[in-house]
Amino acid sequence: MNYDQLFSDSIQNKDAFWKKQAGEISWFKFPQQITSADENNYNQWFADGELNMSYLCIDKHIEDGFGEQIAVVYDSPVTDQKQTYTFHQLKNEVSKLAGALQSLGLEKGDTAVIYMPMIPQTLFAMLACARIGVIHNVVFGGFAPHELVVRIDDCKPKVMITATAGVEITKRIPYLPLVEKAIELAQDKVEHIIVYNRKLVENKHEMFDGIIDYEEIVSQSEPADYIPVESNHPLYLLYTSGTTGKPKGIVRDTGGYATALKFSMKYHYGITEGETFWAASDFGWAVGHSYSVYGTLINRNTTIIFEGKPILTPDAGTYWRIISEYKVAAMFTAPTAIRAIKKEDPNGELVKKYDLSHLKKQFLAGERCDVATLDWFEEHVGVPAIDHWWQTESGSPMLGLLTANDDYKIKRASAGKPIPGYDIEVFDENGYELAPHHEGYLVIKLPLAPGAMLGIWNDFPRFKSSYLSQFEGYYFSGDGAIVDEDGYVFITGRVDDIINVAGHRLSTSEMEEVVSSDPHVAECAVVGIEDALKGQIPFATVVLKSGTEISDTDLEKQIVQNVREKIGAVACLKNVMVVKRLPKTRSGKILRKLIRTMLDDKDFQIPSTIDDENIIDELQEKIKFYKNIAK
Repeated sequence: MNYDQLFSDSIQNKDAFWKKQAGEISWFKFPQQITSADENNYNQWFADGELNMSYLCIDKHIEDGFGEQIAVVYDSPVTDQKQTYTFHQLKNEVSKLAGALQSLGLEKGDTAVIYMPMIPQTLFAMLACARIGVIHNVVFGGFAPHELVVRIDDCKPKVMITATAGVEITKRIPYLPLVEKAIELAQDKVEHIIVYNRKLVENKHEMFDGIIDYEEIVSQSEPADYIPVESNHPLYLLYTSGTTGKPKGIVRDTGGYATALKFSMKYHYGITEGETFWAASDFGWAVGHSYSVYGTLINRNTTIIFEGKPILTPDAGTYWRIISEYKVAAMFTAPTAIRAIKKEDPNGELVKKYDLSHLKKQFLAGERCDVATLDWFEEHVGVPAIDHWWQTESGSPMLGLLTANDDYKIKRASAGKPIPGYDIEVFDENGYELAPHHEGYLVIKLPLAPGAMLGIWNDFPRFKSSYLSQFEGYYFSGDGAIVDEDGYVFITGRVDDIINVAGHRLSTSEMEEVVSSDPHVAECAVVGIEDALKGQIPFATVVLKSGTEISDTDLEKQIVQNVREKIGAVACLKNVMVVKRLPKTRSGKILRKLIRTMLDDKDFQIPSTIDDENIIDELQEKIKFYKNIAK
């Protein structure tokens, strides 16, 4: 396997290249039409092919003699439960639930909302929908009723599959009151509500009229067989959440997605069939769809459903326990999870308690990973930490390293090279390609590789204006980037994370690298705040490592000096505020825009994706205190 040849073939001979990759999965009708245009003249893949995602994830492996292999491991330190499912057992659970959906009248092309925690029944529900051609929309468990309402009104589901509660560390999060409120507020009424009763507490008072008991309807239903669907039949919708405006319903196809996932598992993640692959993500995110469910199971890997946190369940060693106990070969998580562990266990003492000899690779994505975190991981865990980059819109990596062979080369702070199929360039604001080491806009020449979004649900004009209108013939990622002379790409963050200090365009991500390199700092966020003289100036918000002893004043002096030495006086970073924690989404992304808006003392809307709303009050008090001291 040669990267240069693979990449060149994927761009120059794309039809032949992707036809060969499509041959790596099983089709009921193998496609002859590799690329074609849809009714909006937008590219689609394998239009005349037929297949079924549930079949690829389950039945195919049973037919091949692997029915007794463990397909799913469920490990829940927050409820003290562990459970495993073979492919035979998985088929029984999925086909019975699919039969239950059919008994309620659901058919191919209908939609379903899945509002569930990190439990096996969530995975069953996704695969059951896929089995009969029902398009699922997974909503992160615990989202507020408003978030459910906008999804219900947009995709108009015939059924909602939910559970009585989720668990956050030690706190039970009741779902049914949220569901009931959403149903009351929604313009479009959901015909059927299926509820999985977790029996964590006596919860009869939370029940409401008309709900269907999950276990009861499944036990009464006949198993459903898989239904062939067209390659471009939508497998699922996944809504991108914003602080304002209507969320965008990303539409994912079936055939192109399955092909891309198989390719990524084999070449990018370099994982062998039969090994254990753990993507520590919620099902509600793109990572959870692609690498906790579909990609992992297509590749006949054991997948892990982990209901817990990287810390406090019960400690910062929980990830290492999981890896050791289930012989995880490769893991995928967000950099923020590793930073949280590093903060609680800076010397890696908990790592030493576990046998990590099966772990070959650690993948990081979700936001740019700072060098200090990469170095900590390599020093204490001893395996490569490989950063890569993709988006909900792509469904699989767009930048990364092909790790199937051991000749790949990591460049720290880089997200790797373009994944085959993604012709990535860096443009200036006028659409001209920039030379190496110049920062600009990351764009991708059309057509995108298989598995990328088909569009926005029932709204092609919005898809075009959001992604395709900035540069003719290119997909606009919304991220800034720099390419070096070897073709490695360095993501500098969302383009609105570039600040203009007295006419100088500066990257906040570059400053974050310097700030996070300070030995006292566990994690940080640098944002641009308004300044009457310079337009904008950078402001650093930092979280200290546990046990750190340094005054806020000394830390500020130290960090300001480091930035001045490594970036220059032009950076003008003079403000460093120490906080207990940073506001983040439930998937671990730092809410930089929220921090910036609060520092500018402007009105803000609490993002629906925020992990803990209590941090808003904490931040406001800290900002008020800091500004009074600064006076």
